[in-house]
Amino acid sequence: MTRSSRPATVLRVAFLGVLCLFMLVPLYLLVINAFKSQHDILTSPFTIDLSRATTEHLGAAWNSPEFSIPKGYAITLALLLCVNVLSIGLCVPAAHVLARTPRPLFRAILMFFVAGMFIPTQVILIPVIFVLRGLGLMSTFPGLVLFMTATTVPFTLFVFTGFVRVLPRALDEAAAIDGAGRHYTVWRIVFPLMRPIVATAFILNSLSVWNDFASPQVILGPGSGIYTVTTGVYAAVGQYSADYTKVFPTLLLAVIPILAIFVATQRHLMRGLAAGSVKG
Repeated sequence: MTRSSRPATVLRVAFLGVLCLFMLVPLYLLVINAFKSQHDILTSPFTIDLSRATTEHLGAAWNSPEFSIPKGYAITLALLLCVNVLSIGLCVPAAHVLARTPRPLFRAILMFFVAGMFIPTQVILIPVIFVLRGLGLMSTFPGLVLFMTATTVPFTLFVFTGFVRVLPRALDEAAAIDGAGRHYTVWRIVFPLMRPIVATAFILNSLSVWNDFASPQVILGPGSGIYTVTTGVYAAVGQYSADYTKVFPTLLLAVIPILAIFVATQRHLMRGLAAGSVKG
């Protein structure tokens, strides 16, 4: 390392350290205050006395009559799986066609989908309500699945197309010579090679679905009786916003699964992001 590069490295490390600190402080406050009494939270929010820590409030949040955390987990996981199966199932063959057809029309189609990545979902929620009402899917789980699948398609199609482009065309040509049809080529030859980018899309789409509040809140509505983790937490703690012994434990239970999923799969995420960056 040269002398001129050392100050730049120190600055980068310092910047990343400060950024991590800002991101970890809210999580730290959430964790330690979930085990404290109301008085301790108000008087010493940044410290914890382990001798006075208790899991009583976590147990009360888990068994809360306002919102069933296990049911919220089940509904959100079902939503997450349905959205990913539909999104990946639609985008794999579409990406193969777009990547293997270098025509202006197909490039324009890809750009059309990519443009959808820059439109906030909150902007299109109101028009979507009219569409779902016309289809009879408003306030239903399938209606929410279809909408959230549509919001994940632009990103999924974009990364899949970029990955397929770096795969050798010789694979398709060899399959065609052997008499394989297009569907066989896509699902039995190309798709297995896409596992790193499929894992990446699955993880990022899962994070988006799990953390989304506006879409399930508007599409399902309180009258449906169907609550995801985010809408259920809002319903459970909304009327007790000043009672931090209900707020912090409920929020902690809501974020634990998705944090565990991210920590367990982060190596697959980084591998998938790097897999299509270079040929070979």
